Amino acid sequence: MSSLLGRCILLRQLKPGSVCITAKRFTFHEYDNRGGYQGPLPPFKDRMRVGLAELKKEVKLWCQEVKETLEGDAIMIAATPGQTDVAWRFRQPQSLDNWITTCDSDHNEGFSHCSLELNQYGNGVFSGRVDLKVPKSGKITRAGYCNIKTKNARKSFKRESYLDWTSYNTLIMKVRGDGRTYLLNIATRGVFDTMWNDMYNYQLYTRGGPYWQVAKIPFSKFFFSSKGRIQDEQCALPLNRVTSFGISVQDRHGGDFCLEIDYIGVEYDPKHVEEFAYEMYSLPSGIARV
Repeated sequence: MSSLLGRCILLRQLKPGSVCITAKRFTFHEYDNRGGYQGPLPPFKDRMRVGLAELKKEVKLWCQEVKETLEGDAIMIAATPGQTDVAWRFRQPQSLDNWITTCDSDHNEGFSHCSLELNQYGNGVFSGRVDLKVPKSGKITRAGYCNIKTKNARKSFKRESYLDWTSYNTLIMKVRGDGRTYLLNIATRGVFDTMWNDMYNYQLYTRGGPYWQVAKIPFSKFFFSSKGRIQDEQCALPLNRVTSFGISVQDRHGGDFCLEIDYIGVEYDPKHVEEFAYEMYSLPSGIARV
């Protein structure tokens, strides 16, 4: 909130005709949790029809929640050191329903395209083409990105929830890349509007070629960002408030890309004791973080 207050004070001090690179909305509250990219809602009757069709699935999910509660508290179960607990794996076509693909062409902000498909070996293939061509609309200055992400964690009847990874300290991925650098995104969407865009990122370096690689990335290496901008004030990833996981292609190199994924999981490494990898500094009094 202090950074928002500092921006508002700065806007008051600007003279007429001066240039300020900030968002158009200067209020504290953001009314849209998707940053303006949410399309119009379907008619009420269509929403009711879809809701009734989903009722059977939601009741089944609720029964599964009750069963897990009666069997025991998953939070109290300690992770086995060195054992990878798979969070997402691509084996059946139904596994693709847990993922969402987006690119700049979906919002008329570029010409990139991507897809997530299942190959003959039962692995997920994130592929497409990154196009750096900028649309001639006058509103966009940079283009070229593709992204996949999991659907937000939730309980039955569309109740929001979190993934609890407090028992783990390392992210494990078995992938086969093309030599590109991909960006890993762990979202921790909070309750308040100032936390809707909180995200933690780290780079995934792929070797390319026909060989698989197992990437082992500690959670302490992930850095904090919001709306695609790295924040000055960093903090450790809250592992008890994970909402989704994603992979982005935006390395400023156009052309085709392909990333084959076997599984994505988490692991507890007893040898890794680092809590946070980035050293923070204290600003002098009277200077607000922006």
